[in-house]
Amino acid sequence: MSINKNKLIDEIETLKEEFAKTTDKLIKDVKRQDKIMARSDKRQRQEYDELQKKFLEVEALQKEIEDTQKEVVFTMGAIGESRSKETGNHVKRVAEYSKVLALHYGLPAKEAEMLKQASPMHDIGKIAIPDAVLNKPGRFNEEERKIMDTHAQLGYDMLKMSNRPLLKMAATVAYEHHEKWNGTGYPNQLKGEEIHIYGRITALADVFDALGSDRCYKDAWDDEKIFIMFKEERGEHFDPQLIDIFFENLDDFLKIRESLKDSF
Repeated sequence: MSINKNKLIDEIETLKEEFAKTTDKLIKDVKRQDKIMARSDKRQRQEYDELQKKFLEVEALQKEIEDTQKEVVFTMGAIGESRSKETGNHVKRVAEYSKVLALHYGLPAKEAEMLKQASPMHDIGKIAIPDAVLNKPGRFNEEERKIMDTHAQLGYDMLKMSNRPLLKMAATVAYEHHEKWNGTGYPNQLKGEEIHIYGRITALADVFDALGSDRCYKDAWDDEKIFIMFKEERGEHFDPQLIDIFFENLDDFLKIRESLKDSF
């Protein structure tokens, strides 16, 4: 009995030693794995931080590209207006009026902001119109009017090939801002909602500013005369909903005009 007991003890002791060896090995393996994971985590964190840094650099570059594009678009619009003896503030006012109309019409804020950036390009086609026509004092004859009216098509042709959303919008604005709600505008005699909302909005913004400004062929109209004409042209020249928005928010338009007055 004693011999068997000792044998059992020996087996238990042997198991104990083997268990100790096994646990020691496991502990060493786990510690080694922890070190490997720690190094791996550190490397992954470094890679993640480097990736985030690159993302931030790309975002900054994208913003710089977008800001440059906006500046180029605005400058091109101002150049087009300057050839017809307009002030730079004309395109600034049209831009602000367009945004107000777009927001109250229900366009998303981002789209309204983009229209603000695109609308200064509405007359970009004028850079291809001869000075003798563009800056003629007084009314155009029939042939001169035909030449002048080509600026909408010319502006569209300049911009239509771009895949940039801002320039695509500007192409639409240039092409359709002389269309009229009743179908008597140009270049395509579009009618009602056939005219893109960008064109309808810019048309109203442009005419409001043009009528209230001195031009080489006319003196500025007083406000009351402009308001009477707008009411008469509701549903004729202009989208009736936009005319209603204009009068419902008239103070906003007058504040913009006052803040961006021409200085001579």
